[in-house]
Amino acid sequence: MHRRARAALALLVALFFTPMAVLAAQAEDGAPRKVIIEDEGFALMHLMLLESRKIDVVGITTVSGDVWANRATALALRGLELTGREDIPVAQGATFPLLNSEAATARWEGLYGKLVWKGAWMREWVEPTVQSTPEYHGPFDPVDLPGGNPTLQKSDEIAANFLIRMVRKYPGEITIVACGPLTNLALAQRLDPEFAGLVGELVYMGGSFNPQQVLQDQSAAEFAREFENTPRREFNVAFDPEAASIVSRSPWRKLTVIPVDPSTATQRTPELLARLEKAAPSKVAAFIAGLEPGFPLWDEIAAGYVLDAGIVTKADQLYVDYVTDFGPKYGATLSWHEHYQPGLGERKANVVLAIDPARLEDLMVTAMREGAERQGN
Repeated sequence: MHRRARAALALLVALFFTPMAVLAAQAEDGAPRKVIIEDEGFALMHLMLLESRKIDVVGITTVSGDVWANRATALALRGLELTGREDIPVAQGATFPLLNSEAATARWEGLYGKLVWKGAWMREWVEPTVQSTPEYHGPFDPVDLPGGNPTLQKSDEIAANFLIRMVRKYPGEITIVACGPLTNLALAQRLDPEFAGLVGELVYMGGSFNPQQVLQDQSAAEFAREFENTPRREFNVAFDPEAASIVSRSPWRKLTVIPVDPSTATQRTPELLARLEKAAPSKVAAFIAGLEPGFPLWDEIAAGYVLDAGIVTKADQLYVDYVTDFGPKYGATLSWHEHYQPGLGERKANVVLAIDPARLEDLMVTAMREGAERQGN
Protein backbone atom coordinates (compact mmCIF):
# COMPACT_ATOMS: atom_id res chain seq x y z
CA MET A 1 0.00 0.00 0.00
CA HIS A 2 1.28 3.48 -0.85
CA ARG A 3 2.65 5.43 2.13
CA ARG A 4 0.04 8.20 1.79
CA ALA A 5 -2.74 5.61 1.54
CA ARG A 6 -1.47 3.87 4.68
CA ALA A 7 -1.32 7.18 6.52
CA ALA A 8 -4.86 8.08 5.45
CA LEU A 9 -6.13 4.67 6.52
CA ALA A 10 -4.41 5.00 9.90
CA LEU A 11 -6.05 8.41 10.40
CA LEU A 12 -9.49 7.06 9.55
CA VAL A 13 -9.05 4.15 11.95
CA ALA A 14 -7.95 6.51 14.71
CA LEU A 15 -10.87 8.86 14.13
CA PHE A 16 -13.36 6.00 14.16
CA PHE A 17 -12.13 3.95 17.09
CA THR A 18 -10.66 6.53 19.48
CA PRO A 19 -13.99 8.01 20.69
CA MET A 20 -15.39 4.49 21.21
CA ALA A 21 -12.54 3.74 23.58
CA VAL A 22 -12.93 6.92 25.63
CA LEU A 23 -15.31 5.47 28.24
CA ALA A 24 -13.04 2.46 28.77
CA ALA A 25 -10.03 4.76 29.13
CA GLN A 26 -11.89 6.89 31.65
CA ALA A 27 -12.68 3.79 33.71
CA GLU A 28 -9.06 2.64 33.61
CA ASP A 29 -7.53 5.96 34.67
CA GLY A 30 -10.15 6.65 37.32
CA ALA A 31 -11.47 9.82 35.67
CA PRO A 32 -15.10 10.59 36.51
CA ARG A 33 -17.56 9.58 33.81
CA LYS A 34 -19.19 12.53 32.07
CA VAL A 35 -22.97 12.29 32.37
CA ILE A 36 -25.98 14.30 31.23
CA ILE A 37 -29.13 13.58 33.23
CA GLU A 38 -32.29 13.71 31.12
CA ASP A 39 -35.44 13.53 33.24
CA GLU A 40 -38.66 15.14 34.45
CA GLY A 41 -38.00 16.13 38.03
CA PHE A 42 -35.49 15.60 40.83
CA ALA A 43 -35.15 12.57 43.10
CA LEU A 44 -32.78 9.84 44.29
CA MET A 45 -31.50 9.04 40.79
CA HIS A 46 -30.18 12.59 40.47
CA LEU A 47 -28.63 12.49 43.93
CA MET A 48 -26.83 9.22 43.19
CA LEU A 49 -25.11 10.72 40.14
CA LEU A 50 -24.52 14.18 41.59
CA GLU A 51 -23.00 12.91 44.83
CA SER A 52 -20.87 10.05 43.47
CA ARG A 53 -17.14 10.58 42.97
CA LYS A 54 -17.36 8.39 39.87
CA ILE A 55 -19.55 10.83 37.96
CA ASP A 56 -19.07 14.30 36.48
CA VAL A 57 -22.56 15.63 35.74
CA VAL A 58 -22.03 18.15 32.93
CA GLY A 59 -25.68 19.10 32.55
CA ILE A 60 -29.32 18.31 33.24
CA THR A 61 -32.05 18.46 30.62
CA THR A 62 -35.74 18.36 31.43
CA VAL A 63 -38.81 17.10 29.61
CA SER A 64 -42.52 16.67 30.28
CA GLY A 65 -43.55 13.30 31.64
CA ASP A 66 -44.55 12.77 35.26
CA VAL A 67 -44.88 16.57 35.41
CA TRP A 68 -44.71 19.34 32.82
CA ALA A 69 -41.30 20.53 31.65
CA ASN A 70 -41.49 23.89 33.45
CA ARG A 71 -42.13 22.19 36.79
CA ALA A 72 -39.43 19.57 36.09
CA THR A 73 -36.97 22.40 35.45
CA ALA A 74 -37.83 24.14 38.72
CA LEU A 75 -37.41 20.86 40.61
CA ALA A 76 -34.01 20.24 39.02
CA LEU A 77 -32.81 23.77 39.79
CA ARG A 78 -33.89 23.51 43.39
CA GLY A 79 -32.17 20.12 43.61
CA LEU A 80 -28.90 21.67 42.45
CA GLU A 81 -29.24 24.37 45.09
CA LEU A 82 -29.84 21.63 47.65
CA THR A 83 -26.66 19.80 46.69
CA GLY A 84 -24.53 22.90 46.22
CA ARG A 85 -24.07 22.17 42.52
CA GLU A 86 -25.16 25.52 41.08
CA ASP A 87 -22.37 25.17 38.50
CA ILE A 88 -24.34 22.57 36.53
CA PRO A 89 -26.52 23.98 33.71
CA VAL A 90 -30.18 22.98 33.40
CA ALA A 91 -31.69 23.18 29.92
CA GLN A 92 -35.46 22.93 29.62
CA GLY A 93 -36.79 20.67 26.89
CA ALA A 94 -39.99 19.67 25.18
CA THR A 95 -43.28 20.61 26.80
CA PHE A 96 -45.34 18.30 24.60
CA PRO A 97 -44.74 14.87 23.03
CA LEU A 98 -44.12 14.73 19.28
CA LEU A 99 -47.68 13.62 18.46
CA ASN A 100 -49.42 12.28 21.55
CA SER A 101 -51.58 14.57 23.68
CA GLU A 102 -53.83 14.64 26.72
CA ALA A 103 -56.90 14.60 24.46
CA ALA A 104 -55.56 11.67 22.44
CA THR A 105 -54.85 9.76 25.65
CA ALA A 106 -58.39 10.37 26.89
CA ARG A 107 -59.65 9.08 23.53
CA TRP A 108 -57.42 6.01 23.86
CA GLU A 109 -58.82 5.28 27.32
CA GLY A 110 -62.36 5.57 25.99
CA LEU A 111 -61.57 2.95 23.35
CA TYR A 112 -59.21 0.56 25.12
CA GLY A 113 -59.48 1.02 28.90
CA LYS A 114 -58.18 3.13 31.75
CA LEU A 115 -54.49 3.71 32.34
CA VAL A 116 -52.94 3.32 35.79
CA TRP A 117 -50.54 6.26 35.41
CA LYS A 118 -50.72 9.23 33.01
CA GLY A 119 -48.06 11.54 34.40
CA ALA A 120 -48.72 15.23 33.74
CA TRP A 121 -52.20 14.29 32.51
CA MET A 122 -53.05 12.53 35.77
CA ARG A 123 -56.06 13.84 37.70
CA GLU A 124 -56.97 10.90 39.94
CA TRP A 125 -56.28 7.21 40.53
CA VAL A 126 -58.79 4.86 38.92
CA GLU A 127 -59.17 2.92 42.19
CA PRO A 128 -58.01 3.41 45.79
CA THR A 129 -54.21 3.55 46.03
CA VAL A 130 -51.87 3.91 48.99
CA GLN A 131 -49.75 6.45 47.09
CA SER A 132 -50.79 10.09 47.32
CA THR A 133 -52.85 11.62 44.52
CA PRO A 134 -50.69 13.91 42.36
CA GLU A 135 -51.67 17.56 42.05
CA TYR A 136 -52.87 18.41 38.53
CA HIS A 137 -51.29 21.34 36.65
CA GLY A 138 -51.60 22.73 33.16
CA PRO A 139 -48.53 22.90 30.89
CA PHE A 140 -48.09 26.66 31.34
CA ASP A 141 -49.40 27.13 34.86
CA PRO A 142 -47.08 29.16 37.10
CA VAL A 143 -44.80 26.93 39.14
CA ASP A 144 -45.12 27.25 42.90
CA LEU A 145 -43.12 24.48 44.56
CA PRO A 146 -43.81 23.48 48.17
CA GLY A 147 -41.06 25.06 50.21
CA GLY A 148 -40.38 27.76 47.63
CA ASN A 149 -39.10 28.10 44.07
CA PRO A 150 -35.38 28.08 43.18
CA THR A 151 -33.43 31.28 42.71
CA LEU A 152 -31.04 29.55 40.31
CA GLN A 153 -31.96 30.22 36.67
CA LYS A 154 -32.24 27.73 33.84
CA SER A 155 -30.08 27.95 30.72
CA ASP A 156 -31.28 30.03 27.78
CA GLU A 157 -30.48 27.04 25.56
CA ILE A 158 -33.19 24.51 24.78
CA ALA A 159 -32.48 20.90 25.74
CA ALA A 160 -32.07 19.42 22.25
CA ASN A 161 -29.52 22.08 21.27
CA PHE A 162 -27.69 21.67 24.59
CA LEU A 163 -27.45 17.91 24.07
CA ILE A 164 -26.08 18.36 20.56
CA ARG A 165 -23.54 20.97 21.64
CA MET A 166 -22.25 18.91 24.53
CA VAL A 167 -21.75 15.65 22.63
CA ARG A 168 -19.94 17.59 19.91
CA LYS A 169 -17.75 19.19 22.58
CA TYR A 170 -16.99 15.76 24.14
CA PRO A 171 -17.37 13.23 21.31
CA GLY A 172 -17.64 9.68 22.60
CA GLU A 173 -17.23 10.78 26.24
CA ILE A 174 -20.76 11.49 27.43
CA THR A 175 -23.21 9.01 28.90
CA ILE A 176 -26.81 10.18 28.75
CA VAL A 177 -28.99 8.80 31.55
CA ALA A 178 -32.59 9.31 30.42
CA CYS A 179 -35.36 8.47 32.89
CA GLY A 180 -38.35 10.22 31.34
CA PRO A 181 -40.01 10.31 27.91
CA LEU A 182 -37.48 10.42 25.07
CA THR A 183 -38.78 13.52 23.27
CA ASN A 184 -35.61 15.62 23.64
CA LEU A 185 -33.37 12.83 22.35
CA ALA A 186 -35.60 12.28 19.32
CA LEU A 187 -35.57 16.01 18.56
CA ALA A 188 -31.77 16.16 18.90
CA GLN A 189 -31.37 13.23 16.52
CA ARG A 190 -33.68 14.78 13.94
CA LEU A 191 -31.87 18.13 14.19
CA ASP A 192 -28.44 16.51 13.95
CA PRO A 193 -28.21 13.03 12.37
CA GLU A 194 -24.71 12.64 13.85
CA PHE A 195 -25.96 13.20 17.41
CA ALA A 196 -26.47 9.56 18.49
CA GLY A 197 -23.14 8.49 17.04
CA LEU A 198 -21.34 11.06 19.19
CA VAL A 199 -22.83 9.81 22.48
CA GLY A 200 -20.64 7.37 24.41
CA GLU A 201 -23.62 5.45 25.79
CA LEU A 202 -27.34 6.02 26.14
CA VAL A 203 -28.90 4.44 29.22
CA TYR A 204 -32.65 4.94 29.35
CA MET A 205 -35.39 3.80 31.69
CA GLY A 206 -38.35 2.78 29.56
CA GLY A 207 -40.18 -0.11 27.99
CA SER A 208 -41.61 -3.27 29.48
CA PHE A 209 -40.97 -6.87 28.49
CA ASN A 210 -42.52 -9.32 30.94
CA PRO A 211 -42.40 -7.87 34.47
CA GLN A 212 -43.68 -9.97 37.35
CA GLN A 213 -44.56 -8.90 40.87
CA VAL A 214 -41.73 -9.97 43.19
CA LEU A 215 -42.32 -8.19 46.49
CA GLN A 216 -45.39 -9.12 48.49
CA ASP A 217 -46.77 -5.93 50.00
CA GLN A 218 -49.56 -3.47 49.23
CA SER A 219 -47.42 -0.98 47.30
CA ALA A 220 -45.91 -3.69 45.10
CA ALA A 221 -49.34 -5.14 44.37
CA GLU A 222 -50.73 -1.74 43.44
CA PHE A 223 -47.83 -0.89 41.13
CA ALA A 224 -48.28 -4.30 39.49
CA ARG A 225 -51.64 -3.06 38.17
CA GLU A 226 -49.75 -1.19 35.46
CA PHE A 227 -48.32 -4.32 33.83
CA GLU A 228 -50.30 -7.35 34.98
CA ASN A 229 -52.77 -7.06 32.07
CA THR A 230 -50.61 -4.99 29.73
CA PRO A 231 -47.08 -6.40 30.21
CA ARG A 232 -45.59 -4.58 27.22
CA ARG A 233 -46.80 -1.05 28.02
CA GLU A 234 -44.76 1.40 30.12
CA PHE A 235 -45.40 5.09 30.87
CA ASN A 236 -42.19 6.79 29.62
CA VAL A 237 -42.64 5.22 26.21
CA ALA A 238 -46.44 5.47 26.12
CA PHE A 239 -46.27 9.23 26.81
CA ASP A 240 -44.34 9.72 23.54
CA PRO A 241 -44.19 6.50 21.49
CA GLU A 242 -43.00 8.26 18.33
CA ALA A 243 -39.97 9.68 20.14
CA ALA A 244 -39.17 6.26 21.63
CA SER A 245 -39.27 4.69 18.18
CA ILE A 246 -36.95 7.34 16.74
CA VAL A 247 -34.51 6.79 19.59
CA SER A 248 -34.68 3.01 19.11
CA ARG A 249 -33.65 3.43 15.48
CA SER A 250 -30.83 5.91 16.07
CA PRO A 251 -27.18 4.84 15.65
CA TRP A 252 -25.96 4.84 19.26
CA ARG A 253 -22.45 3.57 19.97
CA LYS A 254 -23.82 1.72 22.99
CA LEU A 255 -27.47 1.41 24.02
CA THR A 256 -28.70 0.09 27.37
CA VAL A 257 -32.40 -0.23 28.17
CA ILE A 258 -33.66 -0.42 31.76
CA PRO A 259 -37.29 -1.59 31.44
CA VAL A 260 -39.84 -2.01 34.23
CA ASP A 261 -38.82 -5.66 34.68
CA PRO A 262 -35.93 -5.31 37.18
CA SER A 263 -37.75 -2.69 39.26
CA THR A 264 -40.30 -5.16 40.64
CA ALA A 265 -37.67 -6.58 43.02
CA THR A 266 -36.92 -3.12 44.43
CA GLN A 267 -38.71 -0.63 46.63
CA ARG A 268 -38.10 2.73 48.27
CA THR A 269 -38.73 1.37 51.75
CA PRO A 270 -38.69 3.38 54.98
CA GLU A 271 -35.61 1.37 55.97
CA LEU A 272 -33.75 2.35 52.79
CA LEU A 273 -34.72 6.00 53.18
CA ALA A 274 -33.42 5.90 56.77
CA ARG A 275 -30.06 4.50 55.60
CA LEU A 276 -29.77 7.17 52.91
CA GLU A 277 -30.78 9.96 55.28
CA LYS A 278 -28.12 8.88 57.77
CA ALA A 279 -25.37 8.83 55.12
CA ALA A 280 -26.29 12.00 53.21
CA PRO A 281 -25.22 15.64 53.69
CA SER A 282 -27.54 17.52 56.04
CA LYS A 283 -29.61 19.39 53.43
CA VAL A 284 -29.88 16.29 51.24
CA ALA A 285 -30.86 14.25 54.30
CA ALA A 286 -33.75 16.63 54.96
CA PHE A 287 -34.89 16.21 51.36
CA ILE A 288 -34.70 12.41 51.61
CA ALA A 289 -36.69 12.48 54.85
CA GLY A 290 -39.58 14.06 52.92
CA LEU A 291 -39.72 11.41 50.18
CA GLU A 292 -42.77 9.16 50.02
CA PRO A 293 -41.95 5.45 50.48
CA GLY A 294 -43.36 2.52 48.53
CA PHE A 295 -42.20 3.35 45.00
CA PRO A 296 -40.11 0.92 42.92
CA LEU A 297 -36.56 2.11 42.17
CA TRP A 298 -37.11 2.55 38.42
CA ASP A 299 -34.72 5.43 37.74
CA GLU A 300 -32.29 4.50 40.48
CA ILE A 301 -31.54 1.26 38.62
CA ALA A 302 -30.39 3.31 35.63
CA ALA A 303 -28.10 5.38 37.83
CA GLY A 304 -26.90 2.25 39.62
CA TYR A 305 -26.03 0.60 36.33
CA VAL A 306 -23.89 3.60 35.36
CA LEU A 307 -22.15 3.54 38.73
CA ASP A 308 -21.61 -0.23 38.72
CA ALA A 309 -22.80 -2.47 35.88
CA GLY A 310 -22.12 -5.38 38.23
CA ILE A 311 -25.57 -4.89 39.75
CA VAL A 312 -27.00 -6.66 36.68
CA THR A 313 -27.80 -10.34 37.24
CA LYS A 314 -29.74 -10.97 34.01
CA ALA A 315 -29.65 -9.22 30.64
CA ASP A 316 -30.39 -9.94 27.01
CA GLN A 317 -29.26 -8.56 23.66
CA LEU A 318 -32.41 -7.53 21.81
CA TYR A 319 -33.48 -5.35 18.95
CA VAL A 320 -36.09 -2.98 20.41
CA ASP A 321 -38.75 -0.72 18.94
CA TYR A 322 -42.16 0.60 19.97
CA VAL A 323 -45.64 0.59 18.44
CA THR A 324 -46.59 3.97 16.96
CA ASP A 325 -49.91 2.98 15.38
CA PHE A 326 -52.81 4.51 17.33
CA GLY A 327 -54.60 1.42 18.55
CA PRO A 328 -54.79 -0.88 21.57
CA LYS A 329 -51.01 -1.47 21.50
CA TYR A 330 -50.00 2.18 21.03
CA GLY A 331 -46.70 2.60 22.90
CA ALA A 332 -46.16 -1.12 23.46
CA THR A 333 -42.64 -2.58 23.44
CA LEU A 334 -41.49 -4.67 20.48
CA SER A 335 -38.40 -6.87 20.69
CA TRP A 336 -36.55 -9.46 18.65
CA HIS A 337 -33.47 -11.62 18.94
CA GLU A 338 -30.86 -11.56 16.20
CA HIS A 339 -32.14 -12.68 12.77
CA TYR A 340 -35.82 -12.04 13.68
CA GLN A 341 -35.91 -8.23 13.60
CA PRO A 342 -37.77 -6.63 10.66
CA GLY A 343 -34.72 -4.64 9.61
CA LEU A 344 -36.30 -1.18 9.59
CA GLY A 345 -33.46 0.48 11.46
CA GLU A 346 -33.89 -1.12 14.89
CA ARG A 347 -30.74 -1.06 17.01
CA LYS A 348 -29.53 -3.87 19.23
CA ALA A 349 -29.73 -2.95 22.91
CA ASN A 350 -28.40 -4.36 26.13
CA VAL A 351 -31.69 -4.96 27.98
CA VAL A 352 -31.36 -5.26 31.78
CA LEU A 353 -33.90 -7.77 33.07
CA ALA A 354 -32.83 -8.33 36.68
CA ILE A 355 -30.48 -6.73 39.21
CA ASP A 356 -29.16 -7.32 42.72
CA PRO A 357 -31.33 -5.02 44.89
CA ALA A 358 -29.01 -5.15 47.90
CA ARG A 359 -26.04 -4.12 45.76
CA LEU A 360 -28.08 -1.25 44.31
CA GLU A 361 -29.05 -0.02 47.76
CA ASP A 362 -25.41 -0.15 48.88
CA LEU A 363 -24.44 1.95 45.85
CA MET A 364 -27.08 4.50 46.81
CA VAL A 365 -25.78 4.73 50.37
CA THR A 366 -22.17 5.01 49.18
CA ALA A 367 -23.06 7.89 46.87
CA MET A 368 -24.78 9.76 49.72
CA ARG A 369 -21.76 9.18 51.95
CA GLU A 370 -19.41 10.54 49.26
CA GLY A 371 -21.62 13.59 48.96
CA ALA A 372 -21.37 14.16 52.70
CA GLU A 373 -17.58 13.89 52.54
CA ARG A 374 -17.48 16.37 49.65
CA GLN A 375 -19.55 18.88 51.59
CA GLY A 376 -17.64 18.25 54.80
CA ASN A 377 -20.52 16.94 56.90
